Amino acid sequence: MGDLIQSVTNGIIEQTKTSSATKEASGNSALGKDAFLQLLVTQMKYQDPLNPNTDTEFIAQLATFSQLEQLQNLSALTTSSQAFNLVGKHVLIKTKNTNGEIGTVSGRVDFVNMNKGNAYLSVNGNLYNVDQLDSVISDEYIIEKGLPGIEEKVDLEYNAEKPQDISFEANFGEGDTVANQVAILINGKLLDSSMVSVSGQKVTIDKEALSNYGNGDYQVAVIFNDPYLTTVTDKVTLKIINSSVTETPEDEEEIPEMV
Repeated sequence: MGDLIQSVTNGIIEQTKTSSATKEASGNSALGKDAFLQLLVTQMKYQDPLNPNTDTEFIAQLATFSQLEQLQNLSALTTSSQAFNLVGKHVLIKTKNTNGEIGTVSGRVDFVNMNKGNAYLSVNGNLYNVDQLDSVISDEYIIEKGLPGIEEKVDLEYNAEKPQDISFEANFGEGDTVANQVAILINGKLLDSSMVSVSGQKVTIDKEALSNYGNGDYQVAVIFNDPYLTTVTDKVTLKIINSSVTETPEDEEEIPEMV
């Protein structure tokens, strides 16, 4: 305690040099319970014998110390509880390499490790302090992000006088929701699977499938064969011109199974 107080003059404490505990508390802009206890003991040791603190003052100070300790324990308990609730959830973790560059790591929390009162999250086989937690991501968001789809609106055109296959780009998803095949419906009518092909991210409709459609604008629905059978109905339109057909094909009875 000697380095906390330099001297006492006329019953007044002259604080000229603080202990390492006080410096640490000052640096953190918060008074820890250890530093508070040191200050309380020092106050008792160097109080003015002619004007000592009353018992009421000491009891109030002890009560304050007890409240501080309880708040710190509650904060640690809350942090640990929050960490355990993260098990099984997708998270983003802030990281810093040896050069001081900030990065992020994403993954699922496998378990929580407690070490000396600190909680560590296990993500992708590595442990990270819970203080490094940046974001918690819902499973629904992960699923939706990986679902296949069509990002931009596509306007297709088929000229019956110069028949050609027509194609458009699609996103076939990622992770557990990847698709590798699609079914195409034109105005609710299913095209035969032999008339639709997929190469990479490109979907191609055979010109023969369009030869029986009359002039007009058609809405195209795309069904992906991912586990959720993601269906896009508002991104692709088809315009047919120069056709001599006045009727469109009849409805198909059922949608064939996609593999």
